[in-house]
Amino acid sequence: MFHLKKSTATCQLFLLGLLWITIPLFSQMEYSIEDALKICAYIERLQEAQLIEYSGPQREIEVTESELNSYIAYLIDVDREDVMKELRLKIFADNKIEGKIFIDLRGQKLPEILRPEMNFYFGAKLDIKENKIRVNIDKLFLEDQEINKMILDMVIYVASKIDDTESGSISDWYVLPFGIKDIRTKTGKAVFFY
Repeated sequence: MFHLKKSTATCQLFLLGLLWITIPLFSQMEYSIEDALKICAYIERLQEAQLIEYSGPQREIEVTESELNSYIAYLIDVDREDVMKELRLKIFADNKIEGKIFIDLRGQKLPEILRPEMNFYFGAKLDIKENKIRVNIDKLFLEDQEINKMILDMVIYVASKIDDTESGSISDWYVLPFGIKDIRTKTGKAVFFY
């Protein structure tokens, strides 16, 4: 679901450049460059930790909701996402999250059931097992109407055709980011164990 395809140095240089110039945001939400830079530093720490042999107890990095949302918005801007224009998360205890996804499919040939612009709202639990993660959605809304997860899977399918990538399902299991062994949440924070 989330991917980290930017190198840390590129991430930091780009973000520092944004401090000096103004560019239009592709993401629908304003974000903190300072918070996004913190995530870049955490990623760098994780990458460096993988190069050193270590046999002690699991280490952890705590990320605030604001930092995570800023980093996601930064990725949407930098990648100039064609379909997903916003992903915002609210983090609760016990690996529970809520979120908003804004999808923009204007100019695409769509099944009649899909609108060109859609706001999805969801409630979910992060399931983590054997170095994999799944977003286990229990409530999904399109605007103010509760819908079946198959609608979001249809959007994922359309987006995969636009991006010329393999299609999946929102219910699929994904490998945790490199070096991460577990994720636990508390209200307003996510703890990444490595």
